[in-house]
Amino acid sequence: MKILVDADACPGKSIIEKAARENHVEVIMYCDINHVLNSNYSTIKYVDGGFQSVDMVLINKVESGDIVISQDYGVAAMALGKKAYAINPKGYIYDDNNMDQLLFERHMSSKIRRSGGKTFSPKKRTKQDDERLEKNLLNLISRCKND
Repeated sequence: MKILVDADACPGKSIIEKAARENHVEVIMYCDINHVLNSNYSTIKYVDGGFQSVDMVLINKVESGDIVISQDYGVAAMALGKKAYAINPKGYIYDDNNMDQLLFERHMSSKIRRSGGKTFSPKKRTKQDDERLEKNLLNLISRCKND
């Protein structure tokens, strides 16, 4: 088991690394060449810049039982399809029970924006988001170790 992070715009990296370090889990952070990341724990993998380049490389590397951290519902859906676990940086766990609804909402929001409408911006990150990420990531790590 390893943790793969869609790290281009992923808050909570320190929480992810802390949980992984405490449980001796490898972390690989993927980002494009337009970003600079530093870590004393994680492996940083740079990929070419371009539309969904990080997403495609990450999904090609994920294996059954891994944990994927991404804000992108599409990446999460593909990870679930590969029998991996998926969680977003605010700590919400993606699963087969909520994925269809999330993808549908993404589709509807995209449709509204294409027709000139406006959709809501994501809310600012809160302390509760950090706490949820830590709690749920630790739960996923524990579940993976027991599977």
